[in-house]
Amino acid sequence: MLLRLNDWLARALLTVAAVLAFLLCFLVCADVIGRVVFNSPVKGTPEIVSFSIVIILWLQAAYAIRSGGMIWVDAVQTHLPHRVQRACEVFGALLGIVFFGLVCWGGIDPALYAWNSNEFEGEGALRVPVWPARFLVVAGSFLGALNYLLITFERLRALISGDAPPPASELRLEEKIS
Repeated sequence: MLLRLNDWLARALLTVAAVLAFLLCFLVCADVIGRVVFNSPVKGTPEIVSFSIVIILWLQAAYAIRSGGMIWVDAVQTHLPHRVQRACEVFGALLGIVFFGLVCWGGIDPALYAWNSNEFEGEGALRVPVWPARFLVVAGSFLGALNYLLITFERLRALISGDAPPPASELRLEEKIS
């Protein structure tokens, strides 16, 4: 149940991120055309773009982790015995939990401060509130830690049983298409 809910949430957040990135393309094109043709750029484009990039990144984190899309360098690991490989995978997932857990924990106070102080980015024509991006950092890093926790359990089960680890989640788009 938790795995299905997590996978559904990861796909939903990925979809939101893709739509946001698609819409951001139109804003950037309108800004460039306005700047070149009419000598009048779209006001607030730098603030919206910088704000949106943070949001897009953290919306995609859970999907990238669960689908096995994170960077994985296995130049040394492939030459090790299978049980040591499984142990390295468990260790890597534990490090992922620690990293994303620390980002989540460290992001709570800035998010609450941005909410309470009504913090904004930008000046002049457009001021963008900062709190949505700050809370998405907290939520995205929490989901990242949760996904690494799920991967830790899968890899630990494979280490104990001596079986091959399960493949990356069923989230992979290539597998869904074929």
